[in-house]
This record gives sequence, structure tokens and C-alpha cells, in this order.
Amino acid sequence: MKDPRDIIKRPVITERSTDLMVDKKYTFEVSVKANKTEVKDAIEKIFDVKVEKVNIMNYKGKFKRVGRYSGLTNRRRKAVVTLTQDSKEIEFFEA
Repeated sequence: MKDPRDIIKRPVITERSTDLMVDKKYTFEVSVKANKTEVKDAIEKIFDVKVEKVNIMNYKGKFKRVGRYSGLTNRRRKAVVTLTQDSKEIEFFEA
């Protein structure tokens, strides 16, 4: 079993992801090798919540150039986690 903090890298805080939080949907950047089941288990362990479903999106690296050197940026994987209705919410910002 992998450490849950190796699977979940960081929360994605954007205008769109903040709007989704009202519907108990939270967005995280996750390990490129993690599958939906691993993401679900990691979120439940770290935040002590109940996960209903997980949607995962892959992003390819973008082509970038600096002078004569060229290459790709790192590829990423993003997960949108939907919590059950009776689950408590995840607090990113403590009031």
C-alpha cells in the first residue's frame, strides 16, 4: 500500500474548482500512476470523509523552448472527487 500523501500531490484552487466545492466536488493534482481506487482511498484516509466517485483527467506536457533548448513540461493528472451527501466537507481555508 502506497502512502496516501504520495498519491495526492496538492489541491487545485481555481475559480472553477472553487465553484464546484458548493456541490461537494473537490479537485486535486494526483500522481500520474494513481488509479481511481487509490485516489479514493487516499482522500478518505487523509481528510476522514466519504467519497462517492472520482473523475480523472490526464494532461500531456506542453512543448516549451528556452533559447536553443527545447522540451516538454511535466505531464499532470487531475482528479475531481465527489463526496457523499452525508459526508463532512474538506476545509482548505480555515476561517
